Amino acid sequence: MEFVKLQIEEEIAIVTIDRPKSMNALNNQVYEEIIAHLEAIQANDQVKVVILTGAGEKAFAAGADIAQMVHQDAMEGRHLGGLCHRSAYLLENMRQVTIAAVNGYALGGGCELTLACDIRVAAENARFALPEVGLGIIPGGGGTQRLSRIIGVGRAKEMIFTCDQIDAQEAYRMGLANHVVPQAELMDYCKAMARKIASKASYAVSVAKAAVNTSENVDLPSGCAREQDLLGLLFATHDKKEGMEAFLERRKPNFTDF
Repeated sequence: MEFVKLQIEEEIAIVTIDRPKSMNALNNQVYEEIIAHLEAIQANDQVKVVILTGAGEKAFAAGADIAQMVHQDAMEGRHLGGLCHRSAYLLENMRQVTIAAVNGYALGGGCELTLACDIRVAAENARFALPEVGLGIIPGGGGTQRLSRIIGVGRAKEMIFTCDQIDAQEAYRMGLANHVVPQAELMDYCKAMARKIASKASYAVSVAKAAVNTSENVDLPSGCAREQDLLGLLFATHDKKEGMEAFLERRKPNFTDF
């Protein structure tokens, strides 16, 4: 892969957008490489958590590559949107937990990738924005849909309509960032969180992720019914038996389901 690097450290996969000279801007090739890596990770039983980040200290991803987009017609724009959505869908729905380690600018498509991750950790220099209407388009990778679900409709509309950048502390206050940490500590913090998540029953974590995702798309009674079914499913697993026996025996569990 030319622009997106993959590193696996035991149960953690680190996916790094690596175009520092262009502030890790996202073009068709970058999205295709992200998709290829995420699909490979999804099939890897060893990997329990994915950390998505950008190379360097200036940018997570400073949006889509305008030098590419300026020449694209309607069909090409729609294709680009499809790549954006495919990348975001994988981050949101793959069985592994996904953490965005946001270093510097997360603009446009970069911001949309963070919105699709399960958890967002921002360095103190992080900046979030959806500047698309200032370029004559709209957020095309789920920004108009996911942002309002995270921070509320009114705030989402304000961010999208004004193109204003939100700094790390404001992102935390709004619920856009789960944590804010010093830039030098960002990856260590995310890896520590990833190891903690990986130490739990990974199949149960993946089922919990699916259950929470369901809550965004159905009414409360339907969501609770889904939760009840998933709980029953987990009672049939090895990890349920192992986790409870380990608790009663006061020992560390050996989880194997995933």
